Amino acid sequence: MSDNTTTRKPRGGGFGPHGPRGGGEKPKDVKKALSDLAKYVKPWYAGIFVAAIAAAGGSYLTIIGPDKLSEITNKIMEGLQASFIPKGMPGHGDIDLKKITSIGLVLIAFYAGSAVLSYLQGLIMAIITQRTSKKLRKDISAKINVLPLRYFDSHPYGDTLSRVTNDVDTIGQALNQSVGSLVSALTLFVGSIIMMFRTNVQMSLTAIATTVIGFVLMMVIMTKSQKFFNAQQNGLGEVNGFVEEVYTGHNIVKVSNADKEKQVEFDEINERLYDSVWKSQFLSGLMMPLMQFIGNFGYAAVCLVGAVLAIDGKIEFGVIVAFMIYIRLFTQPLTQIAQAVTSMQSAGAASERIFSFLAEDELEDEKGKATALVNPKGEVEFKNVHFGYNADRVIINDFSAKAKPGQKIAIVGPTGAGKSTMVNLLMRFYDTNSGQIIIDGTPIKEITREAVHDQFSMVLQDTWLFEGTVKENLIYNQSNITDEQVVAAAKAVGVDHFINTLPDGYDSVIKDAEELSVGERQLLTIARALLKDAPMLILDEATSSVDTRTEELIQKAMDKLMEGRTSFVIAHRLSTIKNADLILVMKDGDIIESGNHKDLLSEGGFYAGLYNSQFESVA
Repeated sequence: MSDNTTTRKPRGGGFGPHGPRGGGEKPKDVKKALSDLAKYVKPWYAGIFVAAIAAAGGSYLTIIGPDKLSEITNKIMEGLQASFIPKGMPGHGDIDLKKITSIGLVLIAFYAGSAVLSYLQGLIMAIITQRTSKKLRKDISAKINVLPLRYFDSHPYGDTLSRVTNDVDTIGQALNQSVGSLVSALTLFVGSIIMMFRTNVQMSLTAIATTVIGFVLMMVIMTKSQKFFNAQQNGLGEVNGFVEEVYTGHNIVKVSNADKEKQVEFDEINERLYDSVWKSQFLSGLMMPLMQFIGNFGYAAVCLVGAVLAIDGKIEFGVIVAFMIYIRLFTQPLTQIAQAVTSMQSAGAASERIFSFLAEDELEDEKGKATALVNPKGEVEFKNVHFGYNADRVIINDFSAKAKPGQKIAIVGPTGAGKSTMVNLLMRFYDTNSGQIIIDGTPIKEITREAVHDQFSMVLQDTWLFEGTVKENLIYNQSNITDEQVVAAAKAVGVDHFINTLPDGYDSVIKDAEELSVGERQLLTIARALLKDAPMLILDEATSSVDTRTEELIQKAMDKLMEGRTSFVIAHRLSTIKNADLILVMKDGDIIESGNHKDLLSEGGFYAGLYNSQFESVA
């Protein structure tokens, strides 16, 4: 609409009724976000439990492996020692290959079982992850349909899009990678400690002591990095919003020579995103090399202590071999836990954004309201209407007017007078603060929004076409429309000839609306409105984007269309509404003049001034 309050706004602020909005958001409550996520995946708790058991089982089989390796090593050492004893002497013997083979087969079975269980865990979590992502996208889509227009007035579209794409993907990756990793890592960690103490207390204490520092550093890094993960998710939303905005208005940006300005602005946003991503990845990236260093340090410490104990005869050589593996199994979980925590930090930030979106106030429940008007005639009355987008700023003051069935009502006035706001109220995109809007004797608050929308066809200044055939675009969401009706509507607005020049006529696919001229797109949307055949019509500068000749053709078609229908026309070019039955002149939210074109001109008031100024400017 020409002064529509729902005009799309930049990603970090708004031109809408709520005023500017900063690009940043409040710090995230990660614990609550992850708690919300845990509740959300409750339907899949059984699967997660099975996956956790599989991960734990696989880790358990891995843990007991070193014990069997220790047995094999000791059997080999015993055989080697026995082989050095001269034949005939007590203790002489060979390596017991049969026993070693038996232990080796058991070890292979353990590792094979561990691999199968790990694969099962991965498969289950992949299924759960995809189902969760699918449900999140579905819920976000459903939420969008029940959000009031007020929400989109104060939130950039690109940020909402980022929640459907980036944030859902982040949660999916975290669920797929972190849950199994955490369970497996914790099982390995706890199991390794138990097995190490069972094998040798001194070497166990040595291994644990070398990793305490790693734990402390990991906790410090986690604390420092969370804020950067939050900033990263917000930055992605901001970049998406900016790109969506500039791409949509690319032609205007080019014509205005605003390329450099927009490039500078993008560079600033991109720099903020780079800064937050770099810091979050740098800090999280420290965890793996840190854990690797701790692991290698543990190897050296265990070998040193083990060598001393072996020399003193307190342990067998196989114990050292076992501990060489135990120290890897003990430190490896720390790395996995660090990675899983990093992933969950990102998931926490993404969850906060998604669940805060899902918790937004919705349109009121309309159960119990009438779902249709019986035999609508098109009588409309505005009765003492007051409205403001903000409670402290009322822009429609005690508005009253009445339109009889079949009348053509023109609403004129300067930009910001409230013309499009009246249409927003009439369509129940917003509800009045006080007063009533009545259609055929029924206040529109007593019927559903869908029922209100069914009473109107609407042609806006901004066109919208989707990817599909020409016929699908014209029929859009209407049933029982014949091909003959489609052709008749196209002919009525003068677009039939253009359609027939397309490769497949009415079955031609519109892949990109930008392939069509502004006038062609507008003609198609007008034909769509004709096909809806609603009792009332709203036109918002419907002919403003076409040439004079086409405008005349459309105007004739519109005049025919408006016969017998109540029509509301928002007009800036006053020459197009001279034949209106009633002209409402608005200024600052009030009707200051009303009447037909001839009477208003003769009064020499505000309308006459507007009308004459347009002709003076043309001259």
